[in-house]
Amino acid sequence: MRRRKPYDPPAKPMPIGDAIDTYVRHAGIKRRLDQASVIPEWAELVGPRIAEVATPIVVRQDGVLVVAVRSSAWMQELQLHSPEILRKLGQRGKKITRIAWRDEGQEMPEEGGGRRVK
Repeated sequence: MRRRKPYDPPAKPMPIGDAIDTYVRHAGIKRRLDQASVIPEWAELVGPRIAEVATPIVVRQDGVLVVAVRSSAWMQELQLHSPEILRKLGQRGKKITRIAWRDEGQEMPEEGGGRRVK
């Protein structure tokens, strides 16, 4: 594992936005923040038609975006459009490796290994 260089704070004050950006780069979390920004920007990224039937839930560490879909019919439709949606996300700088579509009505695993039905 590579060691990070120690952070040397600037000698004089800087704007808070610059300080946060510097911290994010030195902490090594910029990629994850960029990935996570897909969730609040979803409607803008995919358009209102898709946003109306599909809700992003989480971006896993491996870059997989998990999206809940209103119905299995919509899920099948969106699976066909996955390459196009991934291309659009990539053009906007979102490093999503794959989209995992989930029917809102299907069983979802709970923490602790149990199962629940929505």
